[in-house]
Amino acid sequence: MNILVTGATGYIGSHVVISLLRSGNNVIGLDNLCNSNIDVVSKIKQITKLDFNFYNIDITDITKLKAIFENSKIDIVMHFAALKSVPESVEEPLSYYKNNIIGIINLLECMKDYNIKKIIFSSSATVYDENSSIPYSEENPLNAINPYGRTKLISEQIITDYSRANKDMKAIIFRYFNPIGADSSGLLADSPKGQIHNIMINICSTALKRLPSLDIYGDDYDTPDGSCVRDYVHISDIADGHIQAMELIDNINETKIYNLGSGKPISVFELLKEFEKATSIPIPYVIKPRRPGDVAISYADIHRAKRELKWKPRKTINDMCLDSYISYKNNYFKTI
Repeated sequence: MNILVTGATGYIGSHVVISLLRSGNNVIGLDNLCNSNIDVVSKIKQITKLDFNFYNIDITDITKLKAIFENSKIDIVMHFAALKSVPESVEEPLSYYKNNIIGIINLLECMKDYNIKKIIFSSSATVYDENSSIPYSEENPLNAINPYGRTKLISEQIITDYSRANKDMKAIIFRYFNPIGADSSGLLADSPKGQIHNIMINICSTALKRLPSLDIYGDDYDTPDGSCVRDYVHISDIADGHIQAMELIDNINETKIYNLGSGKPISVFELLKEFEKATSIPIPYVIKPRRPGDVAISYADIHRAKRELKWKPRKTINDMCLDSYISYKNNYFKTI
């Protein structure tokens, strides 16, 4: 199949591109490189030993986006391109609404103009109401408490409304929990620009002595050890979910929503211990005040994905920690 992947050099998008290429698909990749690097393209080709077309464009530029649709054969769109930091979204909400909402509208308009009927959308667990029952199922109440989560929730509604108005439109929405890890080749790692809010990157930075200590934001939450509880899932398992979605999408008659997570709650302190166990490297840490927009507990009920997509996570927390460490050591850090 011919797959248009937006956000193709981002953390999730790049790993999905790897899985798509390995599965025999043709990929057209787009990214504006605002939070990733162009060398990801060559690394994907090195890992897979396969080629694909990449275009450095911003999907908020409708003219350039239409040119891609005009000149490409596209069967399915996979949409990952979005600003993605919860703390940054609290500080810069207009940037998030502009980028994330205009992006999905432009994409759907192009799909309409060029008669493309299938989309797989990258959403987030941040859409859930933090006060609803745990674990979060797809039927839980929705109430995003930060601008990033609200852009995902609005985008979900736009896709759902558009699909209802266009009966032959087929859409699958994935609500990711906390992807970590990296491709087992060790050649590819998340490479965000600017201030880094990703806990695994900061753990690896501390392990490799590029940070003096790890900042842990809050130890007074109503959780067993006081730190935030999250659902960490290996990025390669997330990528596999998209391959499974491609097999299902032709057989759906309404927008389908799936959680992708491990289904296992792990606190920040527990993650830290698992990393130390996997790498034998002690991680010093400092307790900081809570960050705006963070919820205490978030983990997934993944029964629907298991049942309907025939998907389940295969990688362990040890795999996540070790793959992360090796990839960051190989790609972005050199020990002295």
